[in-house]
Amino acid sequence: MNKNYYAVLMAGGVGSRFWPISTTENPKQFHDMLGAGQSLIQKTFQRLNKFVPTENILILTNERYNDLVLEQLPLVKQEQVVLEPAMRNTAPCILYAALKIQKMNPNGVMIVAPSDHWIEDENAFASDVIECFDKCEKEEVLCTLGIVPTFPNTGFGYIEFEKENDSTLKKVNQFREKPDYETAKEFVAQGNFLWNAGIFMWSVNTIVKAFKNYQPSQYELFCSGMDDYNTSSESKFIKENYPKAENISIDYAILEQSKSIYVRPATFDWNDLGTWGSLYDKLEKDSDNNAVVNSKVLSQDAHGNMIRSPKGKIVVVDSLEDYIIVDKEEVLLIYPKSKEQDIKQVLAKVKDKYGDKYA
Repeated sequence: MNKNYYAVLMAGGVGSRFWPISTTENPKQFHDMLGAGQSLIQKTFQRLNKFVPTENILILTNERYNDLVLEQLPLVKQEQVVLEPAMRNTAPCILYAALKIQKMNPNGVMIVAPSDHWIEDENAFASDVIECFDKCEKEEVLCTLGIVPTFPNTGFGYIEFEKENDSTLKKVNQFREKPDYETAKEFVAQGNFLWNAGIFMWSVNTIVKAFKNYQPSQYELFCSGMDDYNTSSESKFIKENYPKAENISIDYAILEQSKSIYVRPATFDWNDLGTWGSLYDKLEKDSDNNAVVNSKVLSQDAHGNMIRSPKGKIVVVDSLEDYIIVDKEEVLLIYPKSKEQDIKQVLAKVKDKYGDKYA
């Protein structure tokens, strides 16, 4: 296994559209959402560990999830868990991780990957990433994986690449914001647009240099802790300085400004598992097209539902179509799939009326 390969697993999100299973205390990446016997973060770790040495995988997460990470990933040592004392979006934590890796190994190349995505063909994933790693080792470029769109999705950002390019790695023209439906249809029709999956590869030296050029104040803030990184004084430095970092995404901070970005259209199936509906799409269905996780279901005239309960619980459903039915200890959610994007607002109302303990 290549000792210069590193992975940074992003595991700090709350996944509020998967409420009531995903909560602030125990978000979706720590749940077995697919009923497959492993949580999403365990699946992601295993996928990366096929080509990245165990000790070279860092888990970026919020302080409150430290124990959950160590419990679910027994191969990971405490020093591999990089804790954010404050929520500051993706740019500061990526720079922080890159500087830690650079100090360990200046020849390092790294992948930044979300911990809660579904990828079936793990060998194709590894092959795509290693192809990007090879380019990043030879040239001063940033790479990303793009997903070939299957429909005009308005929930993702898009990556536009240069058409006149026969190579598997395409030069990126620009990153585009989440479009409206008509714009998304145009993107798909043009054929040189990919969904932005938020999976990035680069050498540590290239990404640190990009921060120096495009985000000098962030660069100076985090570089001032270089002597502390990977030592016992690191957490003191981070606790004092991390909250001072600007709240900005890696897309705005670096990717939209960089002139040398390449995208590899992914050769694997991908789902960001962002909503109950996207989970429904990935699960096997029963004869009535219901997707069932953990439950024993007795259904009549009930079709197209997403049903989840504690293991072995009997759920009786009659005359419901295209609903999300999720039973969890003190919360029962029965909600139309067509309104799944509103679950965030429902959660806010539950908090207002009944308090944070259900959120």
